[in-house]
Amino acid sequence: MADRVHRAVIIGNSDGIGLAFTRRLLADGWRVAGLSRRDNGINVPTYAHHTIDVTAADYPDVLDKAIDELGGADLCVYAAGIGEPVDLADLDAQTRTLEVNLLGAARTVATVVPRMMAAGDGHFIGLSSLADRMVSGDAPAYAGSKAGLSAYLMGLSAALRGKGVSVTTVRFGFVDTKMAKGTVRPLMIPVDRAVEILARCVRTRPVLVSRPRRMALLTSALAPLTRPR
Repeated sequence: MADRVHRAVIIGNSDGIGLAFTRRLLADGWRVAGLSRRDNGINVPTYAHHTIDVTAADYPDVLDKAIDELGGADLCVYAAGIGEPVDLADLDAQTRTLEVNLLGAARTVATVVPRMMAAGDGHFIGLSSLADRMVSGDAPAYAGSKAGLSAYLMGLSAALRGKGVSVTTVRFGFVDTKMAKGTVRPLMIPVDRAVEILARCVRTRPVLVSRPRRMALLTSALAPLTRPR
Protein backbone atom coordinates (compact mmCIF):
# COMPACT_ATOMS: atom_id res chain seq x y z
CA MET A 1 0.00 0.00 0.00
CA ALA A 2 1.34 3.44 -0.95
CA ASP A 3 2.35 5.80 1.82
CA ARG A 4 -0.22 8.44 2.72
CA VAL A 5 0.50 11.88 1.28
CA HIS A 6 0.85 14.50 3.99
CA ARG A 7 -0.92 17.84 3.54
CA ALA A 8 0.16 21.21 4.88
CA VAL A 9 -1.19 24.75 4.87
CA ILE A 10 1.40 27.51 5.19
CA ILE A 11 0.22 31.02 6.02
CA GLY A 12 2.62 33.80 5.05
CA ASN A 13 4.88 32.14 2.50
CA SER A 14 5.65 34.78 -0.10
CA ASP A 15 9.20 35.05 1.27
CA GLY A 16 11.37 34.38 4.31
CA ILE A 17 10.89 31.37 6.56
CA GLY A 18 7.42 30.59 5.22
CA LEU A 19 8.65 30.32 1.62
CA ALA A 20 11.74 28.31 2.55
CA PHE A 21 9.72 25.88 4.64
CA THR A 22 7.14 25.49 1.87
CA ARG A 23 9.93 24.45 -0.48
CA ARG A 24 11.26 22.00 2.11
CA LEU A 25 7.89 20.31 2.56
CA LEU A 26 7.38 20.04 -1.20
CA ALA A 27 10.83 18.49 -1.57
CA ASP A 28 9.88 16.00 1.15
CA GLY A 29 6.79 14.92 -0.79
CA TRP A 30 4.07 16.93 0.95
CA ARG A 31 1.11 18.52 -0.79
CA VAL A 32 0.97 22.18 0.22
CA ALA A 33 -1.47 25.06 0.05
CA GLY A 34 0.03 28.50 0.61
CA LEU A 35 -1.78 31.69 1.58
CA SER A 36 -0.06 35.07 1.47
CA ARG A 37 -0.48 38.62 0.21
CA ARG A 38 1.71 37.98 -2.83
CA ASP A 39 2.47 35.06 -5.12
CA ASN A 40 5.74 33.26 -4.45
CA GLY A 41 6.55 31.84 -7.88
CA ILE A 42 6.26 28.16 -6.91
CA ASN A 43 4.78 26.24 -9.81
CA VAL A 44 4.59 22.50 -9.16
CA PRO A 45 1.59 20.14 -9.28
CA THR A 46 1.67 19.51 -5.53
CA TYR A 47 1.34 23.20 -4.63
CA ALA A 48 -1.61 25.59 -4.75
CA HIS A 49 -1.35 29.28 -3.93
CA HIS A 50 -4.09 31.59 -2.67
CA THR A 51 -3.44 35.32 -2.61
CA ILE A 52 -5.14 36.80 0.45
CA ASP A 53 -4.39 39.09 3.38
CA VAL A 54 -4.94 37.53 6.81
CA THR A 55 -6.80 40.70 7.87
CA ALA A 56 -9.30 40.48 5.00
CA ALA A 57 -12.92 39.79 5.90
CA ASP A 58 -13.04 36.74 3.61
CA TYR A 59 -9.74 35.25 4.80
CA PRO A 60 -11.38 32.43 6.83
CA ASP A 61 -13.51 31.47 3.82
CA VAL A 62 -10.49 31.39 1.50
CA LEU A 63 -8.55 29.33 4.05
CA ASP A 64 -11.44 26.92 4.48
CA LYS A 65 -11.71 26.46 0.71
CA ALA A 66 -7.95 25.91 0.41
CA ILE A 67 -8.14 23.12 2.98
CA ASP A 68 -11.10 21.56 1.16
CA GLU A 69 -9.16 21.57 -2.11
CA LEU A 70 -6.19 20.03 -0.32
CA GLY A 71 -8.38 17.27 1.09
CA GLY A 72 -7.66 18.23 4.69
CA ALA A 73 -4.69 19.55 6.64
CA ASP A 74 -2.29 17.48 8.72
CA LEU A 75 -0.15 20.54 9.42
CA CYS A 76 -0.73 24.28 9.53
CA VAL A 77 2.13 26.74 9.95
CA TYR A 78 1.36 30.37 10.73
CA ALA A 79 4.41 32.27 9.46
CA ALA A 80 2.74 35.58 8.64
CA GLY A 81 4.23 38.49 10.52
CA ILE A 82 5.07 42.17 10.26
CA GLY A 83 6.75 44.69 12.52
CA GLU A 84 7.76 48.31 12.12
CA PRO A 85 9.34 50.83 14.48
CA VAL A 86 6.76 52.90 16.29
CA ASP A 87 5.73 56.22 14.75
CA LEU A 88 3.61 58.15 17.24
CA ALA A 89 2.06 60.07 14.35
CA ASP A 90 0.84 56.80 12.79
CA LEU A 91 -0.30 54.38 15.46
CA ASP A 92 -2.55 52.66 12.92
CA ALA A 93 0.61 50.86 11.75
CA GLN A 94 0.97 49.40 15.25
CA THR A 95 -2.66 48.31 15.14
CA ARG A 96 -2.06 46.51 11.86
CA THR A 97 0.88 44.67 13.41
CA LEU A 98 -1.43 43.37 16.13
CA GLU A 99 -4.03 42.40 13.52
CA VAL A 100 -1.56 40.41 11.42
CA ASN A 101 0.64 38.83 14.07
CA LEU A 102 -1.97 38.01 16.72
CA LEU A 103 -5.51 38.25 15.38
CA GLY A 104 -4.54 36.70 12.03
CA ALA A 105 -3.14 33.73 13.89
CA ALA A 106 -6.26 33.48 16.05
CA ARG A 107 -8.51 33.57 12.98
CA THR A 108 -6.39 30.82 11.44
CA VAL A 109 -6.68 28.69 14.56
CA ALA A 110 -10.46 29.17 14.62
CA THR A 111 -10.69 27.82 11.07
CA VAL A 112 -8.07 25.06 11.13
CA VAL A 113 -8.16 23.54 14.62
CA PRO A 114 -11.85 22.47 14.63
CA ARG A 115 -11.21 20.59 11.39
CA MET A 116 -8.19 18.88 12.93
CA MET A 117 -10.22 17.96 16.01
CA ALA A 118 -12.91 16.44 13.80
CA ALA A 119 -10.23 14.39 12.03
CA GLY A 120 -8.70 13.35 15.35
CA ASP A 121 -5.22 14.51 14.40
CA GLY A 122 -3.31 17.58 13.33
CA HIS A 123 -0.46 19.91 14.17
CA PHE A 124 -0.50 23.72 14.35
CA ILE A 125 2.81 25.60 14.46
CA GLY A 126 2.94 29.31 15.16
CA LEU A 127 6.06 31.40 14.62
CA SER A 128 6.46 33.69 17.58
CA SER A 129 9.57 35.54 18.74
CA LEU A 130 12.00 35.82 21.61
CA ALA A 131 10.73 39.41 21.76
CA ASP A 132 7.62 38.05 23.50
CA ARG A 133 9.34 38.57 26.86
CA MET A 134 10.34 42.16 26.18
CA VAL A 135 8.63 45.51 26.67
CA SER A 136 9.67 47.53 23.62
CA GLY A 137 9.44 51.28 23.26
CA ASP A 138 10.79 50.91 19.72
CA ALA A 139 8.25 48.37 18.42
CA PRO A 140 5.54 47.96 21.08
CA ALA A 141 3.01 46.24 18.84
CA TYR A 142 5.51 43.68 17.60
CA ALA A 143 6.60 42.67 21.10
CA GLY A 144 3.03 42.81 22.37
CA SER A 145 1.63 40.74 19.51
CA LYS A 146 4.27 38.06 19.98
CA ALA A 147 3.65 38.00 23.74
CA GLY A 148 -0.03 37.46 23.06
CA LEU A 149 0.67 34.84 20.40
CA SER A 150 2.97 32.79 22.62
CA ALA A 151 0.57 32.89 25.54
CA TYR A 152 -2.41 31.99 23.36
CA LEU A 153 -0.76 29.09 21.58
CA MET A 154 0.69 27.56 24.73
CA GLY A 155 -2.69 27.84 26.43
CA LEU A 156 -4.33 26.29 23.39
CA SER A 157 -1.85 23.43 23.54
CA ALA A 158 -3.00 22.72 27.10
CA ALA A 159 -6.67 22.99 26.13
CA LEU A 160 -6.22 20.48 23.30
CA ARG A 161 -4.43 17.87 25.39
CA GLY A 162 -6.00 14.49 24.69
CA LYS A 163 -7.79 15.71 21.56
CA GLY A 164 -5.21 14.44 19.08
CA VAL A 165 -4.18 17.94 17.98
CA SER A 166 -0.75 19.35 18.83
CA VAL A 167 0.20 23.03 19.03
CA THR A 168 3.82 24.17 18.85
CA THR A 169 5.05 27.68 19.63
CA VAL A 170 8.38 28.46 17.97
CA ARG A 171 10.20 31.47 19.41
CA PHE A 172 12.94 32.61 17.07
CA GLY A 173 15.49 35.32 17.68
CA PHE A 174 16.99 37.06 14.67
CA VAL A 175 16.64 35.07 11.45
CA ASP A 176 18.33 36.29 8.27
CA THR A 177 15.20 37.62 6.53
CA LYS A 178 13.77 41.08 5.85
CA MET A 179 12.12 40.93 9.29
CA ALA A 180 15.55 41.11 10.94
CA LYS A 181 15.65 44.87 11.33
CA GLY A 182 18.15 46.93 13.27
CA THR A 183 21.87 47.56 13.08
CA VAL A 184 22.65 45.03 15.83
CA ARG A 185 21.34 41.49 15.29
CA PRO A 186 23.11 39.21 17.75
CA LEU A 187 23.28 35.45 17.18
CA MET A 188 21.29 35.69 13.94
CA ILE A 189 20.59 32.30 12.37
CA PRO A 190 20.30 31.54 8.63
CA VAL A 191 16.96 30.67 7.09
CA ASP A 192 17.99 27.09 6.37
CA ARG A 193 18.70 26.60 10.08
CA ALA A 194 15.22 27.89 10.91
CA VAL A 195 13.77 25.45 8.39
CA GLU A 196 15.60 22.54 10.03
CA ILE A 197 14.20 23.56 13.40
CA LEU A 198 10.67 23.58 11.97
CA ALA A 199 11.20 20.21 10.29
CA ARG A 200 12.21 18.75 13.65
CA CYS A 201 9.10 20.28 15.21
CA VAL A 202 6.95 18.49 12.63
CA ARG A 203 8.54 15.19 13.61
CA THR A 204 8.47 15.61 17.40
CA ARG A 205 5.55 18.02 18.04
CA PRO A 206 6.98 19.88 21.06
CA VAL A 207 4.90 22.46 22.89
CA LEU A 208 7.61 25.12 22.88
CA VAL A 209 10.88 25.68 21.06
CA SER A 210 13.15 28.71 21.62
CA ARG A 211 16.13 29.26 19.32
CA PRO A 212 18.93 30.12 19.49
CA ARG A 213 19.20 28.93 23.08
CA ARG A 214 21.79 31.51 24.10
CA MET A 215 19.59 34.31 22.77
CA ALA A 216 16.62 32.88 24.67
CA LEU A 217 18.62 32.95 27.90
CA LEU A 218 19.78 36.49 27.17
CA THR A 219 16.29 37.85 26.51
CA SER A 220 14.95 36.18 29.64
CA ALA A 221 17.67 37.85 31.67
CA LEU A 222 17.14 41.25 30.07
CA ALA A 223 13.33 41.21 30.10
CA PRO A 224 12.92 42.67 33.63
CA LEU A 225 15.20 45.58 32.66
CA THR A 226 12.90 46.60 29.79
CA ARG A 227 9.87 47.20 31.99
CA PRO A 228 9.03 50.86 32.72
CA ARG A 229 9.64 52.00 36.26
